[in-house]
Amino acid sequence: MSVDKPATRSRKVLLIDDDASLRRVTEYSLQSAGFHVLSAVDGKEGLASFMTEFPQVVITDIQMPGMSGYEVLQQIKAERPETVVIVITAFSSVEKAVEAMKQGAYDYLAKPFSRDELVLMVDKAFNLLGLQEENRRLRDELEHQVDFDHMVGISDVMQDVFDVVRRVAPTEASVLITGESGTGKELIARAIHQGGSRSKEPFIAINCAAIPANLLESELFGHMRGAFTGAVRDRAGKFEQADGGTLFLDEVGEMPLELQPKLLRVLQEMEVEPLGGKPRSVNVRIIAATNQDVESALEEGRFREDLYYRLNVIPIELPALRKRVEDIPLLVRHFLERYSAGNPVDISETALESMATYSWPGNVRELQNAVERMVILNHGESLGQHHLPEKLRSTASSSKKTIVNLPPEGYPLEAIEKEVVVQSLERNDWNQTRAAAFLQVPRHTLIYRMEKYDIRKP
Repeated sequence: MSVDKPATRSRKVLLIDDDASLRRVTEYSLQSAGFHVLSAVDGKEGLASFMTEFPQVVITDIQMPGMSGYEVLQQIKAERPETVVIVITAFSSVEKAVEAMKQGAYDYLAKPFSRDELVLMVDKAFNLLGLQEENRRLRDELEHQVDFDHMVGISDVMQDVFDVVRRVAPTEASVLITGESGTGKELIARAIHQGGSRSKEPFIAINCAAIPANLLESELFGHMRGAFTGAVRDRAGKFEQADGGTLFLDEVGEMPLELQPKLLRVLQEMEVEPLGGKPRSVNVRIIAATNQDVESALEEGRFREDLYYRLNVIPIELPALRKRVEDIPLLVRHFLERYSAGNPVDISETALESMATYSWPGNVRELQNAVERMVILNHGESLGQHHLPEKLRSTASSSKKTIVNLPPEGYPLEAIEKEVVVQSLERNDWNQTRAAAFLQVPRHTLIYRMEKYDIRKP
């Protein structure tokens, strides 16, 4: 890997030597090679210069009156361990240089040394710094790389979701994840947390729908001993538990209306007030999720508009599995690998096709459970159509049935079309929008057919 040399001003070298003649020659050689050189006549002056200028490379003589080069090395390494220190020693005292290297020196120059030796060593020192910086950058990138290992999807809709996750993870923005139950909202929330600067801090999740309304306030904000009957000790709420990290509010759409103003205040002030206690500052990132139609909840007054906009800085909508059918074979094989315990289990193409035609109302979670059940019950056998759960086999069977049974003598096409339109309207309570969606045609096409056949609501 080649490392570009930093600009002259950033290639800063501190030279510490009590020998004025050698110091001037060394300083000139380094400046001629393009380095920015700071010089000091002894260890004390050199340390003072180091603490104000913070050069990346320090060259110091070992033998100096007052503070020795060893002491300079120790104090510099204690202050900034990444600094590269090169020591100068007499040719007859190489053992002193070796001792300095044991204490953290990068290398040594034995007097007398040539200009080429000097410049080559300092160049190597800056190349080392460049490599160390590159390694740090790569480690940071890997550390904050979004983990999609547990999220499978080649469909365009999922690739769009992954792209948004990558963009939002490094920020502090609040995220609202919407989608049906079982689509993987918590997985997305964890990926956002793992890809951000808070990845080493807690990820705390709370399901707002799973906790009774009278306990949810205490769970979120905490309580003090004696705040209510049964509060026998102080207890930190989820906000305090997540301090410094991420709080995931799952099913936030189910939060009782009376608690929403208090949640809004915490989000605005970043301050929680435990039941029976005093306000406390917290520092959390909020990711929320819901399977509810939030806009309907807003219209019906079940969810506060100001809280919604506070949570919905970055919206992410997870598609239902039936809208990403091309991902089903991948997901099936992903879960087969997970549950086969090192003994690969195969599945027939016919079975995969049947799984792709099923609507999966429970989404990925239902698919995951189905695969796990099939693997457990069939002892590592290759899976076929007969291994599928009953409802999948029924769906596959019914999907092969003839939709229209025509009489032998024939039947007018227009009569069939009229009957289809009437049935679709009746099934959808004569709601034209839903009936058009049922027939998979635009609404204006349905209205045209209604006018053509003079179809009217009874």
